[in-house]
Amino acid sequence: MTGIHKTPQWQTLQTHARQMAKVHLRQLFAQDTERFERFHRRLPGLLVDFSKHWITDHTVALLLQLARAAGVEARRDAMFRGERINTTERRAVLHVALRRPKDHPLVVDGRDVVADVHGVLERVLAFAEAVRSGAWRGATGEAITDVVNIGIGGSDLGPRMAVQALGAYAAPHLRFHFVSNIDPTHMARTLAVVRPQTTLFLVASKTFTTQETLANAHAARAWFLQQATEADIPRHFVAMSTNTEAVRAFGIDPANMFEFWDWVGGRYSVWSAIGLSLAIAIGADKFREFLAGGHAMDEHFATAPLQDNIPVLLGLLGIWYRDFFGLGSYAVLPYDQYLEQFPSYLQQLDMESNGKGVTHAGLPVAYPTGPVLWGQVGTNGQHAFYQLLHQGPDIVPCDFLAPREPLHPLGDQHHMLLANFLAQTEALLRGRTLDEARASLHHLPEEERERLAPHKVFPGNRPSTSIIYDRLTPWTLGALIALYEHKVFVQGVIWDINSFDQMGVELGKELAGALLPELVSGESLGEHDASTLGLLRYLRGDD
Repeated sequence: MTGIHKTPQWQTLQTHARQMAKVHLRQLFAQDTERFERFHRRLPGLLVDFSKHWITDHTVALLLQLARAAGVEARRDAMFRGERINTTERRAVLHVALRRPKDHPLVVDGRDVVADVHGVLERVLAFAEAVRSGAWRGATGEAITDVVNIGIGGSDLGPRMAVQALGAYAAPHLRFHFVSNIDPTHMARTLAVVRPQTTLFLVASKTFTTQETLANAHAARAWFLQQATEADIPRHFVAMSTNTEAVRAFGIDPANMFEFWDWVGGRYSVWSAIGLSLAIAIGADKFREFLAGGHAMDEHFATAPLQDNIPVLLGLLGIWYRDFFGLGSYAVLPYDQYLEQFPSYLQQLDMESNGKGVTHAGLPVAYPTGPVLWGQVGTNGQHAFYQLLHQGPDIVPCDFLAPREPLHPLGDQHHMLLANFLAQTEALLRGRTLDEARASLHHLPEEERERLAPHKVFPGNRPSTSIIYDRLTPWTLGALIALYEHKVFVQGVIWDINSFDQMGVELGKELAGALLPELVSGESLGEHDASTLGLLRYLRGDD
């Protein structure tokens, strides 16, 4: 394949970007009173407004041509067919199968993976209901009160985010805790607030060898055994894994091991057995609604024409800013307290997927790929970093998300929240000119007005997407997660990178494995750079 940056479609977009750089969003709205109507898209319960972007109809047409030149549709279809599009690991990419209905079979290598998925799903949901109802009890006969998920990366970020996001639907008699950091403080603080007799530990590790997860799991096991016996472990520890022997050796009954597959990447795994904590929190019916929301977005992505395909359009806008305007930062700003962890979840989804510098052919990329993704829940962010968004020299495209209806009506606070949501996107669009700043200070003496006015100028012309959903339900959350998964997929196809491996995570792990015995047992120091050697000696107390 010719490098995408050498195609006529890319070259045309470069020329068009230089033209669009001269146009302010104010002008685009002044010239087109129907702009919102043409540049927003709707699905049931969801509205996505793309009108506050540096785009015209011509821009969208050129971006769609780029998507077709890159083979987005063909690659998308290959993923849904179960082809091995994870080229470095020679695996299919089938997180979409995790939310596929039981009567929609998908045969890969002669096996119906959907049947396998539902076989595990039924076991997961049955176990979740047993815990919720109190039928599953600890070794002393007491019902479970606390669930501790032990994982890292996607085995932590996904379920942690989803359990918090759907807290309005969670069983009120259960408390949920998530331990991921190998820093002992994380586990110690959790164990300080739970009782061994009523705590259930969920150990999430596909291979049951993940260093951080196993260290935390063994710490929890040792704590538990201070007041229990080995025979009690099966009532208080279960596993999401595929390594039966290691799970059994830990003391977990393999009957309570919930497997998943190598075609499920960690950051795409909340739909699988990794979502066991979420299933316990919200119950079987709500978990199925969560899966249905993801599947509905899958169907939209798989069938909608590119010009009406919301994940495609969202992905193309990211390409537009990253590659044609050099914008390396991107903010996700949910105006919904339940989505407080959503930006952190999307950081891994986006940056681990598309933070790549090598094409499928193993060649260095010749253009920018994944941006830095960050964000915080509104309105908190307004009093933290929005100053930079509005007046800083760097332009940061933003996604704003908000519910049309609150889950907890309280006075006028939801209207206040929405007013802020709308005001921020309008302010980023319009800005404030020097004359407007002077006019806003009309009550001051002229000298003071002239002194302050430049400080009240906002350049505006800052692009943003507005995403409004009716209310945050399990279905809505599923649809939103799938929307961003497919947006990441589209960008990876255009950049010709593998969005489904994470080789960049491995080197640090390898080096840590070599350094650990040098720190712990005082082994002779190996070959390291002068800085690392100096730090090692200091940490060991050699100096």
